[in-house]
Amino acid sequence: MFGVEEFIAVLNPPQASILAVGATVDTVVPRDDELAVVPLLSVTLTCDHRAVDGATGARFLQTVKAFVEDPGLAL
Repeated sequence: MFGVEEFIAVLNPPQASILAVGATVDTVVPRDDELAVVPLLSVTLTCDHRAVDGATGARFLQTVKAFVEDPGLAL
């Protein structure tokens, strides 16, 4: 909504984690030996490591990535 491409959200107690989602930006990337313009989205996860292990947070982000790339998986 504000065009912010990337940011890091700050935890407020008693939160254990918070997901920050940036804007979608068209970006040039290599694909099949050519350049292609694809939409990229930035997400960051801030975790209180007293409550959430970093590996658990990383697996959560992998799941979010999978759902964004293929929304049918959420069904």
